[in-house]
Amino acid sequence: MAGAKAPCALIVMGVSGSGKSTVAELLGKRLGWRFEDGDSFHPASNVEKMRAGRPLTDEDRWPWLNAIADEIARVCNKGEHVIIACSALKHTYRDVLLRGRDDVRFVFLKGTQELIADRLAHRKGHFMPPGLLTSQFNTLEPPEASEHVITASIDESVEAIVDGIVRQLKIDGGKRKP
Repeated sequence: MAGAKAPCALIVMGVSGSGKSTVAELLGKRLGWRFEDGDSFHPASNVEKMRAGRPLTDEDRWPWLNAIADEIARVCNKGEHVIIACSALKHTYRDVLLRGRDDVRFVFLKGTQELIADRLAHRKGHFMPPGLLTSQFNTLEPPEASEHVITASIDESVEAIVDGIVRQLKIDGGKRKP
């Protein structure tokens, strides 16, 4: 992206427990961009369903994905920048989030099911129970190169992961203001 315009939005994606919110929040601080947790866009019915240990269906996800896509469009159309943590597990979900935009990039946090299960076992206060991890991996369609994705392995420190993402974005380490 050297010499190219920075994307207006980054969507940090992956299964539950991959570190989306933690990485996205630090990446936002590094770049000087606003961070939003995609979980905050879920309707209450989705949160209750997940809290009860029931996986979401595609029908459950459409309103959530559209709410995130609306926020991306709003921010990008204002010439601002945002980083959103969102699982975005399927190609069709990512298509909804993009709505044909070419100024949004995905950052895929990739890790083994064993590593992520260990992290989830130690996480406190989140509505996503560890028992749903298998359904997340079963649903996951890893992004393809044609989706202009940056892939980051999660077996490093959060700082090292963010450093690698910034290098792949070819955005300098200094803060970029909208």
